[in-house]
Amino acid sequence: MVLATNFMLSLQGQNYAFPFGQELKQVRQTDTTAKKVFVLGVYASAVHAKWRDANGKVLVKALAVASEPSIFWTGDESEARKIINAINIPKELGRLEPANSTFNGPSGKCLDADFLHPLGLKRENAWLCDLVPYSCQNDSQRVALERNYDKYVEINKLQRYNMPNVPTTIADERIAEILAELKQSQADTIILLGDQPIKHFLSKFTNQYEKLSDFTEYGKPIEISIDNKKYNVIALAHPRQVAKLGKSNPKWYDLHQKWLKQQSVK
Repeated sequence: MVLATNFMLSLQGQNYAFPFGQELKQVRQTDTTAKKVFVLGVYASAVHAKWRDANGKVLVKALAVASEPSIFWTGDESEARKIINAINIPKELGRLEPANSTFNGPSGKCLDADFLHPLGLKRENAWLCDLVPYSCQNDSQRVALERNYDKYVEINKLQRYNMPNVPTTIADERIAEILAELKQSQADTIILLGDQPIKHFLSKFTNQYEKLSDFTEYGKPIEISIDNKKYNVIALAHPRQVAKLGKSNPKWYDLHQKWLKQQSVK
């Protein structure tokens, strides 16, 4: 899947929607004042709901039902509840409630605590961006929907959903959009979260790095010229690895812990 140049046209053409009918939306940086750092992640997260049947039994403990309200959202429960309460579901099919706190906003919380704070930064110092500016469906979500949701679509009890899969390539037009955001941010430091931003963005400007393991020292700033401007690039593991969210590699967790200790003594 190649990202469309015009996301809104792509969205309208595909009728992208979450289970239970919420429209898939772009999630982008809204505070466009000058920043110290530019953070590039992979794809936007979502608001997750717990789905209980009419008897209170949990059908799905964490189902993506709406776009996250802000980029690298930290999972405010009152905000999640307001969004979820606005979703209509037939009474005979149960109810939705906010998923456990571990499922809403974990990457955003990790970004603040384990990436920005160790560098002496706050949210207001950072311009946040994702390779893919909207939520994508992963395998676990697909399986949960096939098991619990699709049967109700067939008998017209629930709306059909249409969620994009995680793309394997990123169009040049999207790279240009990210570069434009980088310039607008006025940041002189770039933080890359995991392999994907290195593979799909950084490698467009240097042939030295294609993945995180190509960097000889984890988290060490490297000066790289991007579109005729020099930036300090800090390549770090994705929050999934650092916070042990789902499947993760202990190698990157351990390296990040060492990096955190190094920052604490500076």
